[in-house]
Amino acid sequence: MRFYQVIIGTEILNRRRNDRHFAFLAEELLKRGEKLHASFIIEDDRDLIAKTFELVKSDPEAVLFSFGGIGSTPDDLTREIAADVFTGKPLVVHEEAKRRILAQFGDDAYPHRIHMAELPEGAALLDNPVNNVPGFSLEGRYFFVPGFPKMAHPMVRQALEALLPDAKPLARKTFTALTSENDLIDMMKRIPPDVELSSLPAFCGERRIAVISLSGKDSEAVDAWYEKFKDYMQERGIPWVEGDRHDDPDLCRSDD
Repeated sequence: MRFYQVIIGTEILNRRRNDRHFAFLAEELLKRGEKLHASFIIEDDRDLIAKTFELVKSDPEAVLFSFGGIGSTPDDLTREIAADVFTGKPLVVHEEAKRRILAQFGDDAYPHRIHMAELPEGAALLDNPVNNVPGFSLEGRYFFVPGFPKMAHPMVRQALEALLPDAKPLARKTFTALTSENDLIDMMKRIPPDVELSSLPAFCGERRIAVISLSGKDSEAVDAWYEKFKDYMQERGIPWVEGDRHDDPDLCRSDD
């Protein structure tokens, strides 16, 4: 699975609101041993939303979390566009969604709120703990939630629990090599695809350093390549310390 995030909201791009979705979803995925493949923050623009959804749909391994635009105001375009892109059919009234909205708002559901029960054909509902107006999913892998974090984030957790019921965090080993990452490239090239390598260069005083992270779902493989990396550095006399120490003032003072 490749996880995509689409955050829809002009108010985020013009800084009227601060985004709280990117960090949330990234953390929830990491807890389950997954990570984001791509994240987009886009305007409430019909063509842009449609093109972004089409991009996600073109990936057969895609799982989408779309935030915002499923309300009843004129700039809430997500429901209609999702129906067009992912089903090729118009919106239909989802009877259970309609029941929940009526139970929450009664006569005040008309004339506007009731339109939030118009969903793409075949939509499944996501529970809203705040006001009972549901989010929805399509094909069990495209998930659409409100822009409000208090509503959206419980829906995302509900979706992830169903999607990844037995998920575990990634195994990870991180260390700081007291050398330029250029001196480690030959070793980096040996790392197999099932162990993810991250190298972040930094300065420690005047010295170049590199924070190396190895991660993966196979903890034994991560541990084995961590040991091989350590052996490589020891053979070349490269000092290193465990963990990410790029901003540790004591480490930098040791170079004075």
